[in-house]
Amino acid sequence: MGRCVQTAKCELICVGTELLLGDILNTNARFAARELAALGIDQLRQCVVGDNPERLRADFLCAWARADIVLLSGGLGSTADDITRQSVCAALGIQLEESAELLAEIQSFFMRRAQPMPQSNARQACVPKDARAFVPGQSTPSAADATYYFPNPNGTAPGLAIVREQKCAVLLPGPPSEFEPMFTHSVRDFLRPWTDGVLVSHTVRTMGIGESDMAERLADLLEGSNPTVAPYAKVGEAIVRVTARAESAQAAEERIAPILAQIRARLGAHVYGVDAESLEAVLVQRLTERGQTLSTAESLTGGGIAQRITAVAGASNVLSGSAVTYCDQSKRSVLGVHAQTLADHSAVSEQVATEMAENVRRQLGTDYALATTGYAGPDDPELHAWVALASERDTVTEHIRFARRDRAANRLYTENAALRLLWQALGTS
Repeated sequence: MGRCVQTAKCELICVGTELLLGDILNTNARFAARELAALGIDQLRQCVVGDNPERLRADFLCAWARADIVLLSGGLGSTADDITRQSVCAALGIQLEESAELLAEIQSFFMRRAQPMPQSNARQACVPKDARAFVPGQSTPSAADATYYFPNPNGTAPGLAIVREQKCAVLLPGPPSEFEPMFTHSVRDFLRPWTDGVLVSHTVRTMGIGESDMAERLADLLEGSNPTVAPYAKVGEAIVRVTARAESAQAAEERIAPILAQIRARLGAHVYGVDAESLEAVLVQRLTERGQTLSTAESLTGGGIAQRITAVAGASNVLSGSAVTYCDQSKRSVLGVHAQTLADHSAVSEQVATEMAENVRRQLGTDYALATTGYAGPDDPELHAWVALASERDTVTEHIRFARRDRAANRLYTENAALRLLWQALGTS
């Protein structure tokens, strides 16, 4: 049994009124969560605060009192509403001064773009007194009180790290194009000494089983503390995350392995992959390995299945073509669906879905073909869909009834149902 691992505790504060207003998506929080977990650092809380110095100071001091590491994103720009640097340093009683070296780097940034540097950008060269550059592979973070800055080749705002009282505040620029590379190239190495353990996670992805059913089958495993087993749901699929903490990645993997084996055994054919990027990625890989091809005929999903397939590298070896036939006329003229079939059964029917799949498969000469047709809402009188999978062996259909008037969710659910039919066929053929 591994030794007890002391794990650093971290809180994340994302700064920016634009985040509170929903003007931009907070991708930094997701990125940071994954990076911190990979380092073995426990993230206790995340919060978003607007461009208000008093609120930011209060939130920072609360986080500083609770955590070993406080990571802040955003508010390091050149305008008056960029308040993170000043607020944090004031809260810790640290004076800022202009760094001639950093000012030269910022000026060089603008010179490379043949642009004059606005005077306001000079404030980004203000860093804690005696701050020194942290260079991965050359610098070693001090356990004593110290301040560092992280160079920013992708922008003008350097990152900062402040070590005080055996705690650490890390301030990073908000744009993801600066936040992510700075974390990857500098902050990751800076934070490694703050923990002597790691967290390792694996994600089991399933189709054709609900979250509640899955949780019942795994009930005893959900009670474990190390590894932890946590189910959650997305539209059309259920996911289980298994996470272990240990002194090394190998030790964590050894803890996880028997739990993963039990999950696979209990969920059986519902599992389509562990750490798989997506169902479509699994399908492209499997079709490629088998030298088989796919075509699609889409009405309700409007090309969504083909888009998901083509987003996967190597899809050109698999997807021969796709037809988006949204109206009845195009179903007849492009796919050859019989007018009598449409008249007798309507466009949203098992018969039409079957003809769509069989006809596009024959026209494009593929091993498999998927078809979708339906009413997704929100104003349709009925909310249901048909999906069909045609192959040389047979044509399989599935009827879907939607429980809510959410058009985007219903379209996605239909895409997943169609892809699930293909996944099931590949597993049995």
